[in-house]
Amino acid sequence: MNKTNAFLRLMRPINCVMMGFAVVVGASIASPFTLHSAWLNLVYGFITGFMLTGASMTINDYYDREIDRINEPNRPIPSGTIKPKEALIFALVLTGIGFVAALLTNPFCLVLAVIAWIVFAGYTTYGKRSGLPGNFLVSTCVAIPFIYGSIVISNAVQANILIFALVAFLSNTGREITKGIVDVEGDKAKGIRTLAVRDNAKLAAIVAVLFYLSAVALSVMPWLLSLVSFWFVPLVVVTDSGILASSFLLLRDYSRENARRVKNMMLLWFIIGLMAFIFGAVG
Repeated sequence: MNKTNAFLRLMRPINCVMMGFAVVVGASIASPFTLHSAWLNLVYGFITGFMLTGASMTINDYYDREIDRINEPNRPIPSGTIKPKEALIFALVLTGIGFVAALLTNPFCLVLAVIAWIVFAGYTTYGKRSGLPGNFLVSTCVAIPFIYGSIVISNAVQANILIFALVAFLSNTGREITKGIVDVEGDKAKGIRTLAVRDNAKLAAIVAVLFYLSAVALSVMPWLLSLVSFWFVPLVVVTDSGILASSFLLLRDYSRENARRVKNMMLLWFIIGLMAFIFGAVG
C-alpha cells in the first residue's frame, strides 16, 4: 500500500465519519430548528469529531504496534509502511486541527474536546490493559460526540441527549468486548486483561450480547418519549434487527473468525442507527 492509503488506514475514515456525524446528530436532537442558522458551528463540530477520532485511532495503532504484529500484521505500522515517529507526527497534526475547530466553535467545546482526548489517551496508554474498564473508556469517547453536538448548537447539554449518548455507550461497549475475542492471542501475549483473556471467549460473547441487548432496549425510548419523528422508526427497526441477528450469530459461534465478522457487521448497524437519529430529529 502507498503512504497516502496507509495514513488513511491509520485514521479509520469510517470511524471518523461516524464521530463527525454523531456531533451533527447531537446538535440535531438538541435543537433541530436552529441548525440552519448555526451551520458553521456544525461544520466545525464535524471537523473536530472527525480529526480527533483520526488522531485517537492513529495513537492507538502506535501503542498497539507490537500487538498488531501478531493480530494485524498488515496494519500500516507493523507492515513498515508508516514509521512509528511518522504516526505520532500525523496524530499531532490531526489533534491540532481538531482543537482549532473546537476553539472556533466556542470555549466550552474546546474544553470538552480536550477532555475527550485525555480520556482516550488514558485508555491507550494505561486503561487498555485493564480490560472492561478500558472498554468503558473507549465507549465514553464514543458517547461524548452526542453531548458535544448539544454544546455546539446550544452551549448547554440538553437532557434528551443523554439517552442517545447512553445508547452509543452500551452498543460500543459490546463491540469492544467482541473485539477482545478477535484480539485474544495478541492481548494475552501483552498482558491485556480483556474478558476473553481473563475468562474465556464464551463469557465475553455473553457479556457483549448483554450490552447489545441493553442498547436495543433503550433505543425505543426516544420514540416512546416523543423525542423523534416517525422517520426514526424504520431505520431503528433495521438497526435493532441487525444487532439482534448479529448477537445470535455471536452466541452461536464465538470463534475469533466469527467474532471478527460480527464486529464488522456491528459497525454497519451503528451507521444505520446514526442515520435513524438524524432522520428522527429533523424529519
